[in-house]
Amino acid sequence: MNILLGISSGIAIYKVVDLVSKMRKMGWNVQIVMTENAVKLVNPIVFSAVGDCKVYTDTYEIEAGWIIHTELSKWADLLLVAPATANTIAKLANGIADNLLTTTALAFAKDKKVVVPTMNTRMYENQLTIENLEKMRQHGWYVLEPESGHLACGEVGKGRYPENEKVIEFLKIITSEKLLLNKKVLITAGPTQEEIDPVRYISNHSSGKMGYAIAQVAKRMGAEVCLVTGPTCLEIPYFVDEVIPVKSARQMYEAVLEKSMGYDILIMCAAVADYAPKEVSKEKIKKVSEKLTIELEKTPDILYSIGMSKKEHQFIVGFAAETENIIENAFEKMMRKNADLIVANDAQIAMESDTNHVYLVFRNKSVLEELDGTKEEVAERMLGRICEELD
Repeated sequence: MNILLGISSGIAIYKVVDLVSKMRKMGWNVQIVMTENAVKLVNPIVFSAVGDCKVYTDTYEIEAGWIIHTELSKWADLLLVAPATANTIAKLANGIADNLLTTTALAFAKDKKVVVPTMNTRMYENQLTIENLEKMRQHGWYVLEPESGHLACGEVGKGRYPENEKVIEFLKIITSEKLLLNKKVLITAGPTQEEIDPVRYISNHSSGKMGYAIAQVAKRMGAEVCLVTGPTCLEIPYFVDEVIPVKSARQMYEAVLEKSMGYDILIMCAAVADYAPKEVSKEKIKKVSEKLTIELEKTPDILYSIGMSKKEHQFIVGFAAETENIIENAFEKMMRKNADLIVANDAQIAMESDTNHVYLVFRNKSVLEELDGTKEEVAERMLGRICEELD
């Protein structure tokens, strides 16, 4: 992907150096245009070195006999203006082309235009800025809203530059093929915790990475996404529509059943505890004897419950983390729980890892696919395969 990055003179410009580095690591081709005032804050050589790219600053610079603003606007697949000051936003909104950045933006005729406003809160909340941003939206610009927090000026409020990971994800959402547009996807992720007493619980090694990756990729593909998650150490995926945090298998069961009827695709990726203590001590259990016996009882079976009550339009996916007879156990689980697809893997490999090796087991046992890669890559290929089944 060819990205033209326009940089204006917001103090957040120093964070954009890291953004350029991240885009380069993504394999994206970057060219940069800086305003005259932006150059006063960071030397163009810094951006050129980090991005391994040309940095343009002068409207009247001659580059191999071609006109810079028209050629750059034709070359780029996506135009990103970050950081975007109130002044630059006002110019972009009203068609003012008085520097290389605004001239190039006016010549950019494609539909992928992104602006990242960053400024003082009072400037951002000024009615003129609000109207300018709305005008940009009406003319096809995507606006990535700034964050709230401590600003460089010492004030606290909205106007802060978002994390670069969020900017990258925003670009991925804009540029991804919308195979799941108008679909609603519910995903469970992570482990559950079953209380023994106020300080102890039964759990497992699930990190939640696979479920979170599926949620993120589903959002990129255009779906409305609800993530029901057990306790994890992960950051919530950006732009997911709804997140429901739970702890126990019972809480996850209740959350899923309450939501399930309204969703087209249900992906049960969570490592839900099969058993929980029958009685939970209200006080911490003291270490007074050599042995401790805890009576366990079965937890609600979420996949079975939604499988038995699924509607005609619903597609249900279960996960099976096995240690032996992976394919056979997955197929048996699919039939017993009335799922449409079981994603099976070796529990000893998948837990806590950034990569995964899975088998897609469909109702026709002869249809068996093997996926290998990062959990994000597996999520992309799995969701793409589900889309084929839905066609």
